[in-house]
Amino acid sequence: MNRRSVAGAVFIGLFCAFLPLPSQMVFAAILAILFKCNLPIAVALVWISNPITMAPMFYFAYRLGAWLLDMQISVASIDMSLEWLWNNLHAIGYPLLFGSLVCGWVSGVSGFVITRVLWRLHVISRWKERRARKRARQGLDM
Repeated sequence: MNRRSVAGAVFIGLFCAFLPLPSQMVFAAILAILFKCNLPIAVALVWISNPITMAPMFYFAYRLGAWLLDMQISVASIDMSLEWLWNNLHAIGYPLLFGSLVCGWVSGVSGFVITRVLWRLHVISRWKERRARKRARQGLDM
C-alpha cells in the first residue's frame, strides 16, 4: 500500500462507479490488476453507486450528457422496465454514456488528486513529528 497504488485505486473505483454497466466491480478489479493498483480499494469505491444512489447519479449523468451534447431531453415518461429501457435506448444512450464518462473522469481525477495531497500532508506531518522528537532527545542528551 503506497501513494501511487492507493491514488490509482481511488481513480479506478470512482471512474468505474459511474459506468452505466453491470459488473462495475469486475471492471474495477481488472483495471486495478492491469495498472497494479490497490485491488480492495478500487472494488470498494465502486459501491458509491449502490441501489440507493444509482438513480440520482445516472440521472445527473444523463442530464449532464444531454446538456454537453446539446441534445433535447426527449423522454416524456419513464417506466421502470427493461422493455421501456430497450425502446428508449436510442434517446437516452448517448447522453447517458457521455455524461457518465465525464462524471467518472472528473470524480476519478478529483479523488486521485485529493488522495495524493492528503497522503503528502500526512507524510509531512510525520516528518515534523519525527524531527520534533529528535530535537527533544538531543536537548535531553546535552
